[in-house]
Amino acid sequence: MPEVKKSDDGVQIDLIGGERMSGKTSMEKIRMILDSVHEGNIVILEEGLAPDEESKLIEVTMAEISPDEFSGIEIETYPRSKTSDSGFLGRLMGRESTSSKLTVIGPANQIETLHKDENLISALISRK
Repeated sequence: MPEVKKSDDGVQIDLIGGERMSGKTSMEKIRMILDSVHEGNIVILEEGLAPDEESKLIEVTMAEISPDEFSGIEIETYPRSKTSDSGFLGRLMGRESTSSKLTVIGPANQIETLHKDENLISALISRK
């Protein structure tokens, strides 16, 4: 990731586009996400993760939790518009994959989902 100047005045949000993730292996994606979250950042993935990648992310996170340093992650995945390639033909052609969702990941002690439905995300993000 490019170096970003840190500030104690707010919370950094990393918006990661699908193109940036497309050439990476699952473990490279997981490492990039966790490295950013370890720094206290909120990560938003434009195209989400595949179900097996989400499972692996949770598994790796559980192994890295330590009481005084890293409290884990909060992860929420939100469906996008139903009009993209999510119809029967899109699923048949294999288009209903990670591109149909948006994923928000952050430190468990900083992000709290207040409300989630198919049209709205409400989250409370606090500084450490």
